[in-house]
Amino acid sequence: MTSPNSGFRGIRAGVTFGAGLKNQGEDPLAERPPRIRVSYWCSQGHETQPVFIKLPEEQIPPEWDCRRCGRPASRNPGTVPGQLPPEDDPEGYKSHLDYVKERRSSQDAEDVLAGALKRLRAGRGLTD
Repeated sequence: MTSPNSGFRGIRAGVTFGAGLKNQGEDPLAERPPRIRVSYWCSQGHETQPVFIKLPEEQIPPEWDCRRCGRPASRNPGTVPGQLPPEDDPEGYKSHLDYVKERRSSQDAEDVLAGALKRLRAGRGLTD
């Protein structure tokens, strides 16, 4: 339960427009700087659209990481600089299961499963 004197009650995370926070400078009601949305595409065809403060073209990053698969993405669809095709990429994006498979062999997995089933059945009073 939260204390009624808690300083966190009713505070939102992040900066709220017009909230008058310290990091908004002299005029808390000043206009927000203009923003632009830039599209990036990875080799899988996923589109990522981060939002930047309006910058000169040469200051916008030419590459960005894809939010869906983690591969590098470029601003031109179909061209990803320095990236191998997905079937040739030795590392690429790894799921949690891929990392587990690197640490355990299939025999280790069978042993862990057998031990877990044995404990489960012992707790229920069942036999193998």
